[in-house]
Amino acid sequence: MRCRESNEAEAMIDMAPLIDIVFILLIFFMVTTTFVKDMKLELERPKASSSTAASSKAIRLFIDRHGDTYLDGEPVRLWLIQSKLRDLLSTASSKVILVVTDEGVPAGKLIEVIDQARLSGAESVGVATKKEAG
Repeated sequence: MRCRESNEAEAMIDMAPLIDIVFILLIFFMVTTTFVKDMKLELERPKASSSTAASSKAIRLFIDRHGDTYLDGEPVRLWLIQSKLRDLLSTASSKVILVVTDEGVPAGKLIEVIDQARLSGAESVGVATKKEAG
């Protein structure tokens, strides 16, 4: 009697396509994730007992204690706010603007910035505050 030798090859699983798919998924989630980026300004926000959480998709406009305004981390003059915001709002999914200001900013400066934000076509404009303890 002759012994029959097994000519069958062992089944192998190719891991290369699996690794490719994992990397593609990783890149997809990294690209589609939105990050809230706050500027590194030292701001003492005003306190309000009626504060609520702001949308993470809101466009943030900053006013520092000297009255300088910033949009996307870059200084912007008051007369340019409206046009720059209009450009951002045309491509943004959320038409909400959040003004983050220092507590010491004069009310007149804050009103001018909010007015420019409203004139740019925003659906709503809010002012960031700190929840008052109590």
